[in-house]
Amino acid sequence: MINNNHPITPPPELVEQWYEIADNSSKDVIQEVATQAARWGADKQLEMDATWVVLQTSNQMSSKRLIAEMRPKPLSLKEQALALISHDPARQPFLSRKGIDTIRRALESIPDPS
Repeated sequence: MINNNHPITPPPELVEQWYEIADNSSKDVIQEVATQAARWGADKQLEMDATWVVLQTSNQMSSKRLIAEMRPKPLSLKEQALALISHDPARQPFLSRKGIDTIRRALESIPDPS
């Protein structure tokens, strides 16, 4: 049984939202939801750490810098598409609907030549 009394437990509505946006054509829906939950929990922990820094140092900039340093920037649409097309077909022979949509959006973002 899962302990839902932990201070960093996502609300059920948020878990449901993650499940709904997960790529249901994939066999890894549980992995996608678990990944979102891990990110959410890490963000909550980082917020708590940043608050601690502010309380210990009375320096608001320390909090902002900690958050900026601890959270890498998300991949750009171009980087996501390139990662998808360079996947190993032996491990994953087909792209998911979500992957194809990512590549489509990246291509659509390229301006047409004049």
